[in-house]
Amino acid sequence: MPNRKITRADILPMDEYIAVRPERKRTISELKKNRRVHVGPDATFYFESFETMLHQVQEMLYIERGGEAQIEDELTAYNPLIPGGRELVATLMFEIDDPVRREGFLANLGGVENTVTITVGGEVIPAIPEDDIDRTTADGKASSIQFLHFPFTDQQVETFRDTQTPVTLGVGHAKYGHMANLPGAVRDALIRDFD
Repeated sequence: MPNRKITRADILPMDEYIAVRPERKRTISELKKNRRVHVGPDATFYFESFETMLHQVQEMLYIERGGEAQIEDELTAYNPLIPGGRELVATLMFEIDDPVRREGFLANLGGVENTVTITVGGEVIPAIPEDDIDRTTADGKASSIQFLHFPFTDQQVETFRDTQTPVTLGVGHAKYGHMANLPGAVRDALIRDFD
């Protein structure tokens, strides 16, 4: 059941997690290689899964050391980012090292979360932004991190599974218009996100 939600029973006690953390980090790093797509020079999509979100929860608990009291908040934050069987879920990050350039870039990128699509065999699937908080400010500045859901119909899932059909990931913002074809290895990994 790859699309199940994380429960308290999935969380390792901190001493156990510390013992396996280096190996877990290597494993998740390897998994993420085929779940990452660069679109244009500054945008990277990281497609999430049960495994990536469980790792994120464990890491937040490790870093913040909030103990038992922190667990429910982390589950509430990260469970919505696990694909639900008929969707793909991605974290979109605009990765710009230069703080001055990053500030100027994001200041003009408001609403970018509403311009992201996956095109499967000619059918456009618009992203639905995670609605936990508004990621575009009133003055039009975008957050450097966006959480996006791509809901698929049953037919779109079947089309996605046909590796002969092209799949394109795109950002259609006026200030950032770029597209990228999904590489075969990424597509193979994402196919497993569907029930």
